[in-house]
Amino acid sequence: VQLQASGGGLVQFGGSLRLSCAASGSIYSRNVMGWYRQAPGKQCELVATITSGDRTDYADSVKGRFAISRDGAKNTVYLQMNSLKPEDTAVYYCNFAATFSGMTYWGKGTQVTVSS
Repeated sequence: VQLQASGGGLVQFGGSLRLSCAASGSIYSRNVMGWYRQAPGKQCELVATITSGDRTDYADSVKGRFAISRDGAKNTVYLQMNSLKPEDTAVYYCNFAATFSGMTYWGKGTQVTVSS
């Protein structure tokens, strides 16, 4: 599975960005796709995930501001980020996890920078 992420950039406090991640290759039908982020000097943390059954999960710090969705036909997951804060600044990584095999794949990170 290959993951191609896009959509990062520089935005002002309170602004919005949308990240996209397209999966290609041997896509397992039962899977979880999601976004993780790593800020400088901090551990990587889960941001949001969505299952192939469209069940979602969010980190408490982004609930109500971020929304994850997916287009099954395009094998693409999106992360709509609203009301961005400087503490959202991080490299965001797309993740694909096959439910049955447990295989996990990572995309290259995309930088999100929120200026105050």
